[in-house]
Amino acid sequence: MPNSRPPRATKKTDIEVAGDPRNSSLYVGSTEKTFQILHAFDHPKRQMPLSEIAKLSGLDRSAAQRLVFTLEALGYLRRVHDSRDYALTSKVLQFSYNFLCAHELLHKAAPYLVDLSSTLGETTNLQELDGHEVVYVGRYPGRHLINVDIMVGSRLPAVFTASGTAILSHCTAQEQEAAIEATHLRALTPYTITDKGLLRERMQRAAETGYAIISNETVLGDIAVASAILDEHGHAVAAITIAVPTTRWTKERVEEELTQHVQVVATSLSAKKFFS
Repeated sequence: MPNSRPPRATKKTDIEVAGDPRNSSLYVGSTEKTFQILHAFDHPKRQMPLSEIAKLSGLDRSAAQRLVFTLEALGYLRRVHDSRDYALTSKVLQFSYNFLCAHELLHKAAPYLVDLSSTLGETTNLQELDGHEVVYVGRYPGRHLINVDIMVGSRLPAVFTASGTAILSHCTAQEQEAAIEATHLRALTPYTITDKGLLRERMQRAAETGYAIISNETVLGDIAVASAILDEHGHAVAAITIAVPTTRWTKERVEEELTQHVQVVATSLSAKKFFS
C-alpha cells in the first residue's frame, strides 16, 4: 500500500537562512559585544578609562562595564597602575601565537624570507588579504628598516599596497571592485593614489607583469615590490614583499633588481601543494 502521508517539510536551519547572520537564532550578541570592547583598543590610545572604551566600542556604559570587568577577571584586560585606565594584557597574544604556529604557508615561506632579508639586507614580508586589508603574517626586518611601527598583525588598505595590489590582480573584477568600494579612500601620504580608475589600472598592470611596485603611498620613504603566491587552483592566497628605503633605491632600480626575487619566491611557494 503506498504511503499516504504527505512528504515531511524540510525546515531550513538558521545557518541556511539567507541574509545577515546576526538575524540567526544561533548568533550570540554578547560575543559580538565582547569583541567590540577588545577592538576599542585598535585605536591609537593604548590605555583608556571605561568611558572611552564605551565610546569607542559603541556600547552603553553599563554593558561596557560588565564586559570590561569580565575580561579583566579572565586576564585579557588589566587596570593600569595608579590610574582608572585599562589596557590589554599579553594574554591576547595567545591567539596570535596559535594562529602563527598553525600557519603552514608561513612555515614554508619563512626560510625564503629570511634568506632574502639576509642576502639583500632589506625587509621581507608575507602578507594575506583579509577583506579590503592586507595583514602582515610574517616580517623579517633588514638592516635598513624604515617603519618600526609595522609588525606582524599590522593592517593596511590593500589597494594602497604592493602586496594587496598583487593579490587583487588575481581576483575577479567584482572582487577588485568590492575592495575598492570598501576602502576609505583617504590618502595616507601626499603620494597615495586614491583615484578609482588609477587603482584599477594598477591592478591590471600587476596582472600583466606578475608584480606590483608602490612607492611612498603608505609609508614615506618606502618602496615595496610584491608578487602573489597562488594555490593549486590559481587563486592568490598571499604575497611576498620586499620593502626598501627611497634613500638607497629608486622604483626603476627596484624593478630592475628586486622583482625577480619576489617572483621566484612566489613561484616556488605556489608550486608547493600544501594548500587546503
